[in-house]
Amino acid sequence: MEIVYVYVKKRSEFGKQCNFSDRQAELNIDIPPNPELAKQFVERNPVDTGIQCSTSMSEHEANTERFEMETRGVNHIEGGWPKDVNPLELEQTIRFRKKVEKDENYVNTIMRLGSIVEHCIKQNNAIDIYQEYFDDEDAVEVMEEAPSAKTVNVFRDPQEIKRPATHISLHPDGNRKLAVAYSCLNFQRAPEGMSNESYVWDLENPNRPEIVLKPSSPLVTLEYNPKDSHVLLAGCYNGQIACWDTRKGSLVAELSTIEFSHRDPVYGTIWLQSKTGTECFSASTDGQVMWWDVRKMSEPTEVVIMDITKKEQLEHALGATSLEFEATLPTKFMVGTEQGIVISCNRKAKTPAEKIVCTFSGHHGPIYALQRNPFYPKNFLTVGDWTARIWSEDSRESSIMWTKYHMAYLTDGAWSPVRPAVFFTTKMDGTLDIWDFVFKQCDPALSLKVCDEALFCLRVQDNGCFIACGSQLGTTTLLEVSNGLCTLQRNEKNMVSSIFERETRREKILETRHREMRLKEKGKAEGKDSHPREEKPALNLEQLVTEAEEEFFDVIFTELKRREAEAMKEKPKPKPPSLETEDEVEGEEQGEEERDVKRVQPW
Repeated sequence: MEIVYVYVKKRSEFGKQCNFSDRQAELNIDIPPNPELAKQFVERNPVDTGIQCSTSMSEHEANTERFEMETRGVNHIEGGWPKDVNPLELEQTIRFRKKVEKDENYVNTIMRLGSIVEHCIKQNNAIDIYQEYFDDEDAVEVMEEAPSAKTVNVFRDPQEIKRPATHISLHPDGNRKLAVAYSCLNFQRAPEGMSNESYVWDLENPNRPEIVLKPSSPLVTLEYNPKDSHVLLAGCYNGQIACWDTRKGSLVAELSTIEFSHRDPVYGTIWLQSKTGTECFSASTDGQVMWWDVRKMSEPTEVVIMDITKKEQLEHALGATSLEFEATLPTKFMVGTEQGIVISCNRKAKTPAEKIVCTFSGHHGPIYALQRNPFYPKNFLTVGDWTARIWSEDSRESSIMWTKYHMAYLTDGAWSPVRPAVFFTTKMDGTLDIWDFVFKQCDPALSLKVCDEALFCLRVQDNGCFIACGSQLGTTTLLEVSNGLCTLQRNEKNMVSSIFERETRREKILETRHREMRLKEKGKAEGKDSHPREEKPALNLEQLVTEAEEEFFDVIFTELKRREAEAMKEKPKPKPPSLETEDEVEGEEQGEEERDVKRVQPW
């Protein structure tokens, strides 16, 4: 229930103060009792009434007075000196202090002020037991417990013909509501009679949806406006962009025209961080990213074509499957494509060709999830094919970290908003994986079987405690993780930062080495091409075999000769005959030295 006050005022009276006055009550209408209806009254005796052991309470709403605060600065200067004393002159101030200290009332005044100051200091140092003094501390000691998760609620598609839950969005204020988009993405395989409705659920009431959204085409994506929680932005299967205001009901408030909309289903919609809070952009597999203003949805304000050749040709554009925009980097946005390439764009570029800055290629299939790390925006997560990869903007040729190749296809992923080392992934076998690469790199810290069918989407609550997963049969499961997975660990930020820096530096070294090897190979190839090519006669197969056999046997014979020579050197030398005397041996050595001298000196 929500109370809306509408005040009607002339334009000439805008800005004037509202003057309210009391008046007597007026009777607008009086409905007398109907005696015929009184005859039909049936008294119930006995009457069964359900009660509980609690006090009866009523609900009411009231407007309170607005408390306005104002912050002002104060310039402090040295004061309290008489007019005849210059505070800048040291001698005058010392003389005046001595004069005041000799006064009889000086000691009494200081004693009286001391008790007052002491009371103020003690009051200022008093601790409020209900105040959180250590919210900003990075080091939080958490009990060492095994990672775990439990199911809190299950929201099932109320339609008879089940549809996959393709996107989930949590309410920005308090996260007490859940908006789910339902759509069958199999091309031209949607069953007849399938409903186009999507729903907004209350987290505490899984039996019936709170609001039913009725679009003209099934919704693929659905996003709450972070500035106005009553506004929902959606991308339709037919390529249109729709906008709802939940205060006005279930029908579409704004809808883009078909001729200016996308040609394929809209797989990505994101609100921009603007002053008005009405700007957004969308992406589709038709290769276009469009900027919109929900106040005038007739046509987009700007269109960017995802053509990495920078020729602005739509037939060469890459289909977009995911979007990423970080408010701290207002000039950048990233697009994940069907071809497994991430495109980094600059939305403030002057020419269309300059809007595509660089690309990151590493997946074999479409990229279903793309998100920057909330603590380190230079590092981002991508989910596609059978792996999840972590990238750095400083290393473009390859990712700095990646998971192993799973047996099941990965469908979605997201970072934890409170822990920089934790991220979540969903798979086609109905498994939710929770990764903590500070604790374990090769395997997930927790792998949970959520349902028997495939999981298509997930969304993490702002406090990191609750995770919503959407399945192929339209079932949305709300999970609560253990405290260890949603509480910042001791020195976690420093460890994650060092891991990212170390892996980025390692990838840069490998990139430099690969680049040098490619240049060497290119130089060798160019050197070979520069020499004049001599036409070699064609050799038949028998001649090639004969030459190979000859080379083989030559190598064997050479090796045998080398081994024979080594064996001859290793044989022991014969001992000198015993009949020779030492004088004869010395004479022979002297003769050999004379012969060597003659060889060296030919004259």
